[in-house]
Amino acid sequence: MQVRRAAERYPGGDPAAGIESRHAFSFGPHYDPGNLRFGALIACNEERLAPGAGFDEHPHSHTEIVTWVVEGELTHRDSTGRETVVRPGDVQHLSAAAGVRHVERNDGPAPLTFVQMWLTPRDPAGDPSYDIVRGIADSTPYAVPEATAMLHVRRLAPGERTALPDGAHVYVHVVRGEIRLADEHLTPGDAARVTDAEDLEAVGVTSAEVLVWEMAGS
Repeated sequence: MQVRRAAERYPGGDPAAGIESRHAFSFGPHYDPGNLRFGALIACNEERLAPGAGFDEHPHSHTEIVTWVVEGELTHRDSTGRETVVRPGDVQHLSAAAGVRHVERNDGPAPLTFVQMWLTPRDPAGDPSYDIVRGIADSTPYAVPEATAMLHVRRLAPGERTALPDGAHVYVHVVRGEIRLADEHLTPGDAARVTDAEDLEAVGVTSAEVLVWEMAGS
């Protein structure tokens, strides 16, 4: 198990335009050949957008893009004709396939914080697609079959324990609160990368929300 702390994330975005980003993996000008991916996961970005700020239309291809809103509301528009407002508790999945363009904005009156995760598909061809699950429950994992991956949402009360999935690659990202994972104390923005995970258990130190990726081997 390798732990990466929130303070180790690469800073990005455009603060003058109301965009602040923190990247867990090599991204843009922050090239780190030793931190390109973990399993299928190639990005886990924490994004903060001020009211009125956003990312203008830009392209993606060969990427599965999964978004989790922490607070505020995210307006999404893409070249497939979709326009959606994503709120806390929703899972949004945009499959870029051979190519798609999209816009992400904070059109609301309050600050927006979201976590966006990119995974590499096994087959990058095909047409783009879009899916959203409103208010996903803890007991309902979200499958991304294109990347042979599964997202689990865990919301823990103080002292509550939860078993994490076994898997070739398991990625644990703390959204809010604090947890204990094995001998590690994890706080918001911290992440653990576990290879050949087996019999792992997370414990809520405080009330906590955690995103867990279960990924197959290569």
